[in-house]
Amino acid sequence: MKDFIGAIDQGTSSTRFIIFGRDGEGVAMAQREHTQHMPAPGLVEHDPAEIVTNTRATITEALSRAGLAASDLHAVGITNQRETTVLWDRRTGKPLHRALVWQDTRVDPLVRQYAQDGGDGRFRARTGLPLASYFSALKLQWLLDHVPDARAMAEAGDALFGTIDAWLMWNLCGRHVTDVTNASRTQLMDLATLDWSPALLDAFRIPAACLPAIGASSQVHGEARFELSGVPIAGILGDQQAALVGQACFAPGEAKNTYGTGNFLLMNTGTAPKPSTCGLITTVAYRFGDAPACYALEGSIAITGALVQWLRDNLGLIASAQEVNHYAEQVPDNGGVYIVPAFSGLYAPYWRADARGIIAGLTRFAHRGHLCRAALEATAYQTRDVVEAMAEDSGIGLRELRVDGGMVRSEPLMQFQADILGVPVVRPAITETTALGAAYAAGLATGFWPDTDTLRAQWRQDRRWSPGMAEDERTRLYAGWKRAVDRSLGWQS
Repeated sequence: MKDFIGAIDQGTSSTRFIIFGRDGEGVAMAQREHTQHMPAPGLVEHDPAEIVTNTRATITEALSRAGLAASDLHAVGITNQRETTVLWDRRTGKPLHRALVWQDTRVDPLVRQYAQDGGDGRFRARTGLPLASYFSALKLQWLLDHVPDARAMAEAGDALFGTIDAWLMWNLCGRHVTDVTNASRTQLMDLATLDWSPALLDAFRIPAACLPAIGASSQVHGEARFELSGVPIAGILGDQQAALVGQACFAPGEAKNTYGTGNFLLMNTGTAPKPSTCGLITTVAYRFGDAPACYALEGSIAITGALVQWLRDNLGLIASAQEVNHYAEQVPDNGGVYIVPAFSGLYAPYWRADARGIIAGLTRFAHRGHLCRAALEATAYQTRDVVEAMAEDSGIGLRELRVDGGMVRSEPLMQFQADILGVPVVRPAITETTALGAAYAAGLATGFWPDTDTLRAQWRQDRRWSPGMAEDERTRLYAGWKRAVDRSLGWQS
């Protein structure tokens, strides 16, 4: 009996392959980082071929560590960094350019150009998304216009576009396919029809012949080759939607927040898309087989964990990311210091490309401990910005926040998050929720797990942080954050 499910977790900084048992517990994992290419300010690129090489290597390593063969896996799911844009030659399978990463801002001039006719909400009613450099459509337009012969190849169907999931599917299964969650992040899919929109393709000048087929998040998409020979790839989910599934947030009003390079807070809003008037994104949460799609409101924050990396790599303030907690705990408060990490503008709920990072409130009293604490608090403040917008858009007050990602190991951050939100923050026993969500999608499609009730029953709490801050102190600190945000705006013309 095949008692294991695999998950490819292809993230912004690394690729992992994790093997899960029927109880949702991890059995084995392998991980490899890939190079971050930053050829100029605002430009962030990945080598798609390196990502494929690392993916195949982690599959081999994890199977070896578990003492398993590919034939022991019931199915495999894929979860991936979203919006990152790949263009490759259908005939050779080779990339035509490095992948343009979701953080890349080279298309900011195009954003401003498109916003002149209808503002940044020009396509929001159809896509749920504002005009921003974040999404794939303008990245793809840039590649088609700047890579020699790319547009002619795309029009002939010889240059293929995909987000990273589609790129991996092409390399592992030879199929050009994506799922509704990733397609909903391109700004080319209609939320109502769940298909590519001819009007959007025309507006962004994208040839339909280069686009992948759109499937469900949970269905058999193809049979893998190579290290996974014969194993069905039966789940595809963008990483943040995968975490929502892994956290078993299957009912409207249930929300999770993933703390990684950036933060991504999603709330399940049910089977009808909920428009946002408060700077959030309306996105597809998941679609299981032929069932109606479920939607979510999302608040995307560009820089959270990356701020800690900046303190380590650019300033040398800490020797390791873990050290930030040590120094933050040496001070009782932030000493009046606020850091707004708007390195590439501010995402939700502000959507201000003209913002830039600042450190505010410095005095000679401030030292490394205050800066480390301010860096952690910046993550919590940005999360509160999103939570407040989400409550206004949905009409649903948050009862608790389920959390996952690398930063949830930070005790001072999690306690401050509960304090500044005024609601409990809950960490699950199984913290690999992104990979687990992809595994769940694959397992539901192939009968490994019978239904979502079974998955909900497997969710267990590891740690709960309850708010302990007085309301007046919460109000005072948050007001200081809002002043700092105001001062970060307008730096980039």
